[in-house]
Amino acid sequence: QVQLVESGGGSVQAGGSLRLSCTASGRTFSRYTMGWFRQAPGKEREFVAAINWSGGSTYYAVSVKGRFTISRDNAKNTVYLQMNSLKPEDTAVYYCAASGGRGLAATPGSYDYWGQGTQVTVSS
Repeated sequence: QVQLVESGGGSVQAGGSLRLSCTASGRTFSRYTMGWFRQAPGKEREFVAAINWSGGSTYYAVSVKGRFTISRDNAKNTVYLQMNSLKPEDTAVYYCAASGGRGLAATPGSYDYWGQGTQVTVSS
């Protein structure tokens, strides 16, 4: 069992930056692929970024590539999402998730554990 807790959300103006953190409980954090997803009101949950167990491989949605960076610190059981050049369309609840699979999955169904989410609001 893995419990995930996100933090770092907030309100920012367009062009600004935020860093989200997700801390996991348990000793097996390094075994999991970690992902970030987001969900805006009235929309389906969408993939943002994923990182493999070692941090050596990452994968991004086209909409955030070049602006967002995912990273992890296995010693701290934490995965991060650095978000730069934020746009109003990035406004959503952001969720971190853990997958026991080997690939860098982009579908919510591939993830086994989810955090409660943190709100990010970008104003124009």
